Order: sequence, then C-alpha cells, then structure tokens
Amino acid sequence: MMITLMGFLHLLLLAAASSSLQQYCMGMGVPIQLNDDVLGLIVFKSDLHDPSSYLDSWNEDDDSPCSWEYIQCNPVSSRVSEVSLDGLGLSGKIGRGLEKLQHLKVLSLSRNNFSGTISPQLTLTSGLERLNLSHNSLSGNIPSSLVNMSSIRFLDLSKNSFTGPVPDNLFQNCVSMRYLSLAENMLEGSLPSTLSSCSFLNYLNLSKNSFTGNLDFASWFGSLKRLRMLDISNNALSGSVPAGISAIHNLKELLLEGNHFSGPLPFDIGLCLHLNRLDLGDNQFTEPLPDSLQRLNSLTFLRASNNMFTGSFPQWISNMSSLQNIDFSNNGLIGSLPSSMGYLKSLNYLSLSDNKLSGNIPMSLVDCTHLSVINLRSNNFHGMIPEGLFDLGLEEVDFSQNALMGSIPHGSSRLFESLRTLDLSRNNLTGSMPAEMGLFSSLTYLNISWNNLQSMVPPELGFFQNLTILDLRNNALFGPIPEDICDSGSLGILQLDGNTLTGPVPEDIGNCTSLYLLSLSHNNLSGSIPVSASKLKRLKILNLEFNELSGEIPQELGRLENLLAVNISYNRLTGRLPVGGIFQSLDESSLQGNLGICSPLLKGPCKMNVPKPLVLDPNAYGNQMGNHKQRDRSSNSTQLSHHKFLSVSAIVAISAAILIAIGVIVITLLNVSARRRLTFVDNALESMCSSSSRSGSPPVGKLIMFDSGSSPDWISNPESLLNKASEIGSGVFGTVYKASLGAQGGIVAIKKLATSNIIQYPEDFDREVKILGKAKHPNLIALMGYYWTPQTKLLVTEYAPNGSLQAKLHERLPSTSSISWANRRPVEYGEDNVVILSDHVRVLLEQGNVLECVDHSMSTYQEDEVLPVLKLALVCTSQIPSSRPSMTEVVRILQVIKTPVPQRMDLY
Repeated sequence: MMITLMGFLHLLLLAAASSSLQQYCMGMGVPIQLNDDVLGLIVFKSDLHDPSSYLDSWNEDDDSPCSWEYIQCNPVSSRVSEVSLDGLGLSGKIGRGLEKLQHLKVLSLSRNNFSGTISPQLTLTSGLERLNLSHNSLSGNIPSSLVNMSSIRFLDLSKNSFTGPVPDNLFQNCVSMRYLSLAENMLEGSLPSTLSSCSFLNYLNLSKNSFTGNLDFASWFGSLKRLRMLDISNNALSGSVPAGISAIHNLKELLLEGNHFSGPLPFDIGLCLHLNRLDLGDNQFTEPLPDSLQRLNSLTFLRASNNMFTGSFPQWISNMSSLQNIDFSNNGLIGSLPSSMGYLKSLNYLSLSDNKLSGNIPMSLVDCTHLSVINLRSNNFHGMIPEGLFDLGLEEVDFSQNALMGSIPHGSSRLFESLRTLDLSRNNLTGSMPAEMGLFSSLTYLNISWNNLQSMVPPELGFFQNLTILDLRNNALFGPIPEDICDSGSLGILQLDGNTLTGPVPEDIGNCTSLYLLSLSHNNLSGSIPVSASKLKRLKILNLEFNELSGEIPQELGRLENLLAVNISYNRLTGRLPVGGIFQSLDESSLQGNLGICSPLLKGPCKMNVPKPLVLDPNAYGNQMGNHKQRDRSSNSTQLSHHKFLSVSAIVAISAAILIAIGVIVITLLNVSARRRLTFVDNALESMCSSSSRSGSPPVGKLIMFDSGSSPDWISNPESLLNKASEIGSGVFGTVYKASLGAQGGIVAIKKLATSNIIQYPEDFDREVKILGKAKHPNLIALMGYYWTPQTKLLVTEYAPNGSLQAKLHERLPSTSSISWANRRPVEYGEDNVVILSDHVRVLLEQGNVLECVDHSMSTYQEDEVLPVLKLALVCTSQIPSSRPSMTEVVRILQVIKTPVPQRMDLY
C-alpha cells in the first residue's frame, strides 16, 4: 500500500529536523533518538505495490518497527536485523530506503514481482550476511557495489532477467561466501576469474545463462577445496574438460550438461570419490567412458545421454551398486548388457535407447525390484521379453524398434496399477494381445504397432480409464472394432491401420469425444460412415482410405470445424461431399478410388443414393399367408398348446394384412394417377414443341440478340452459320466456334451447348440466359444473345481478339488441351446456383498454376485464398446439379476461407 503524500512529507520534515530536535530535547533533559529503521522501511514501502495488504502493520507513527509483520530485531539493540518478504506478491522497485537499515543481517525478497534495474547507487549495509532476490523480474547489470563481499555469506540472484557480463571484480574479496547462485538469468561472457577467491564456497550454481569460453578447473575451481556442488549446465561453454577436477575432492554434484564440451572425459574424474550425482548429457563428448568411473561407489545418478561416446557398454556398471538412475541414451555404444545387471538393487531408471546394443535383455533385470522406467528403444536387442519384468511395478516400458520375438507377457496386478506407458512397436512379436491389458488402470500410452500379433482386438481395451493414445497399426488383428473402445472418453489418438479388421465403424465412435486423430485405413471395414462421428468436435485428422465403406458421407461431418485432413480414398462411397469444413477443398488423392463421389476433381461417375420407387407384389403377401396356413395345418398340436398366444398373433397378422391391402390399393391408385399426369405432360410438351411459339413466349428457332431483340432477317439458320464457322475449343458442356454475323454483327464466339434435359422450355432458357447477360465483370465475356430449340441451344458471346489478356492466357495453355479462353461457359444458372467457370481453370489447377487464373489487373489479393476459392468454383460447376452447393452454402464457405487449407497429412 502506497504511503500518503502528507505522511511522506511528514517523514521528510522529521528527517530534516532530526538533529535540531535532538539538540533541543537534550537541552531540556529529554534524550530522544529518532528511529532510522522506521524511516527506511516506510520509504522502502512507498516504492512498492502490495495488492494483498500484507504490510498494513507498517505504520510511520510507530516508534519502532520491531512489532511489524515480517520484521525481526536484535533483542539487545532493538534494531532491525532481518526483513523477510518472500512470496507476498509484491511489485515495484527496490528503493534506497533500505540503506537506512544499518544493522540489517538478512534481506530476503524472493518469489515476488520486483522489476526494473537495481540502482548502481544502492549500497546495502556492510554487515549484510544473507541476500535473496531470486524468482523476480529484475533486469539490467548486477551492480558491483550492491553488497560488501567480505561479509556476505549467502547470495541468490537466480531466476531473474539480469544481463551482461558479471563484473570481474565482483568476487574479489568473497572470503565469507558459502552459497552463490546466479542461475537462470541472461548473463554472458566468460566466467569471472575472481571466483577462485571464494575459498569457503560450497555451493556454486551458474546454470542456464549464456556464459562462453573454455573451462579450466585448475585455475577457476582448483582453490575451491570446500565446494560440494558445482552446476555450470546449460550455458555455451566449449572445448575439452582438462584434468584437475580431482582437486575438488569433496565434490558431491557435478553438472556439466547442455554445453558444447568435446573430447574425452578427464581421467581423474573417478577420483572425486564423494560424487553422488554426475550429469554429462547434451554435449559432444567422445571416446569410451573412462574406467575410473567405476570407483565412484557413492554415485546414485549417472547421465551421459546425447553425446558421442563409443566403445562397448561398460561391463563394470553392475558393480556400482548405489546407482539409481542410468541414462546412456543416444550415443554409439555397442555390445551387450552384462548378465549381472541384477546387482543394481537400487536401480530405478534405466535408459539405453538409440545406441547399437545387441543380445538378449538380461533376465537378471527382474531382480531390480525398484525399477520403474526402462527404455531400450532403437537398439538391436533380440530374444524374448523376460516374463518377470512385467511382474515389477514398472511405470514406463519402451522396447520399440528392436528385434524382440515371442509373445507379450501377461503381467501382474502390481503392473496393472503402476504402468503408464507401454511401447513395444516395431519388433517381431507374435501371439495375441493379452486381455489383461484392459486392467492397466493407469495406462495413458499404448503402442504395439508394426508387429505380427494375430488376434481380435480385446474388448477389454474399452476399460482403460486414462488412455489417451492407442496405436495398433500394421499387425494381423482381425474381427470387429470393439463397440466400447471409447467408453473412457479420454482417447485422443486411435490408430488401427494396416490390419484385417472387418465389420462397420462402431456407432459408439461418437463417444470418443476427446479424439483428434482417427485412422482406420487399410482394413476391410464395411458399412457406412456413422453419423455419430460428427460428435467428434476435436477431430483434426480422419483417415479411412482403403476399406470397403459404402453409402454417402454423412453431411453432418461438414460441421467439424477443427478437421484439417481427411482421406476417404479407395472405398465404395457415393454421393455428395459434405458442405462446409474441409470437404469442399479435398484434393483428388483424398477422394479417388470410390464408386461415385460427386466431385469435379474425379473423372468417374457421380452416384446419388436416390430412394427407389416402392413396388408392391400383392401375390407375395398371399403366398406368405398361404405358407402360414400350410404351417398351421402341419403344427395343429402346437396351436392347441399355445392357443392364447396364437390368438393374439392371429389378430396382429389380420390387422397387418388389412393395412397392407389398403396400402396396395392406395399405391396402385397413386401410380395410375401419376401415369395419367405424365401422359398429360408429355402430350403438352409435344404440343408446345410442335408450335413455333406460345402466347407470351419468346420465339423458338430464332437467334435472339439482347441489343436488338432478334437476329437480322438474313440470319435464318444458325446451324448453317456454324457450318461456316471455325471450331476454336470444346469442353464438357459444349463446343465453341468463331463466327461472323456480317458487317453489322462482327466476329462473335458461339457456344453450342451439349444436349441437356435440365432446361426444357424456352421461357426458362430465356429467363436464365438474360440473367447471365446482366452479369458484368472485366474477366467475364459479355453474353450477347442465344438460340433455342428442343434440339439445339446456342449462346453468343463476345470474341476475345488477339493481344488481349484472354488470348495471352490461352497462349500459355498446353497446345494439346484444346481449351480456349473464349470458351467461358455460362451454363445452367438458377436462384441457388452460380456455375460460371472456364475449362482452362481446371487445366491450370491440374498443372498447379493456380495463380494463372487471377486477373492481372488485380493489384492486391491474398494468394493463399486463390486455391480454396477455385476449388469451390469447381464444385459449383459440377455436372451433377444435386452435388452443387446452394448459394447459402457458397456464402458460408466463402466466409470461412481466410487461410489456405493445410495439405493432407501423411499419417505414416
């Protein structure tokens, strides 16, 4: 809480008048000494923000601060000796009011939010013994005058944002220093050479900075005979580690990981007989581990991972009976593990992954009863997994990428409760998946992929309460996918690819509410994709390729907003793709190989699951009734014994027969009525087509130009006009000709539309084409007129002259494509369809030249939006009207096109 302005001015007046006031009072015979501690602490508090009001007891009107919270005083002198404000959430800066505390021994301000730089003028009392400013946000350089190094015993400035080099004279007189930590700052430069003056130092932590240079144990640390812990990890120190470390013979912890040290380890490292923790990881050490390490009988932690150590695995390791943690992962070690590994009775963590080790997994490891983590990934181990290992209380097991054979051990009740991670992938395991796996109550990760397991997927897998990843790919698993595989609701990744699973995708797959990757490819799954999959709101990847799935894709899947990659290729799927989401932007490789998915990217047919007309055979019901009667006669005794039940059945059967008969009569009448209506429509259509025009209808069989209303009289037969014209392009919707309408009409492009039954009446054609004629855009060729008969439909457009942008684009197209820029295709235009797209766009998409489709006159546009917009356009021009999105859907899709859809992810 900030001091009031009046109170602060009052203190300043008190300080200014202190000497005269003291003299006056002494003259009156009243000895008064103004308390500097109150003044200093109140001034210090004025620079702070105390959101929880922890310092409310600090009152400037008090004669002494000894009763204030977080303050301790010397009982003899009644002066402040300790200020401990750790973890109070204070913020602000460390002000100079602390200089008033001349008897202060301990100042601890850790785990707060102090920020800013420490003033170079701030000099704490020369008697300060303990200073802790750790876990704050202090920045800038470390002032060399902050403390008196001759008296300070404990200095912790760790976990701040101090920068720059450490002043080389900072530790020039640190004879009393016992504890020093500058860890987790942004300090740089060389290690200060004056550290050698701190001869009584027993804890030194300089880790997680950016210190550089070579390491010289003899000159920097040789005099630190009392040092117990040395941590210089996670810096940028380099070069070899020279001999001389044995001079620090009392050292218990040596942490060198995360630097750029290279070369061999110093041979005398094994002479530090008191070492219990040695971390050499994440460097560039080479050559074999020195044999002197085996003398470290007190060592409990040995980490040498992520180096370049070579040679055989040290057989002497089993003699270091105190070891609890061994990590030699990611090196170049060869050979086999000693059969005496079981002597490591205290071993808790063993990681030897990513080496070149071979041989069997020692059976004696079952004697390491405290073992909880074992990682042998990516070696050449062979043989079987020792049965007894799965009787231990293991928490993590990773034997992946080896050559292990045999079956998976069943495990014990102790393992069921403890195991969290099991990875046996990429081995040669056979047999079945133990049903006991469903009892692993703590399991979160299970990967047994790329083996040769031959069994059904145990239904017990649905018992997992905490499983987040299940990977059973590329085995020989058969049978159905268990219905309750997602009963726990925690599964995030489910991969069952490359098996021989049959049956449908379970309808209960919708219970996998946490699923973000579902991959069931390369199986024999059948049936339809369940609608319940639309409940997977977190799903990002869906891979169902190479199965026997059939039917239409549920439209509800288009609502999965987080879906980024889908592959449904090589199934038996049909019908329209879901609107929305990623489905309208899938590439050909994600859709190909199906029976009839409606997509402009696919060359095959589009098959819609249209309900077939109901056809009833009245005789069939009669035969069934007859059969019932036959069975009734042959089972007379049964009828007598179940008379009451059959009476009810007879009533139900009679009622059903009556309803069926009524249904047959109604449907027959409806069919007769429908046939009569169809006959009437056919006759009316024939009558309309036989007449030249209807009342109020546009003329039929005449070229209509929008500017003049009709063609010149001398153009009587557009077909003869086309015979004289030159063909300049063709597409799936028709052929384009270059023709001349004479001096008055000039050169035009005439598109002869392919035969279509979509528009049957001239009024409809006239209305739709006139709507198209109103469309104006620099990149749309103007529609000038049309010609309609039931057999021939023509569209007349402007012709793009040579040298125009359209002609230039045409020149860049392959000569074999027979595509023309003039071949802009205005096709069926309805209230819910926008289907204007040139054939050349499709060619450019196939070539990957999507930016060629953009109007060069557009100065700015989002390149990432070109591809999804063009794909949407292709869907809008589908040959199957029912597969085109409605205008509402088009608008919705355009609204969500902001960034390019990610390419299909490779799930293998």
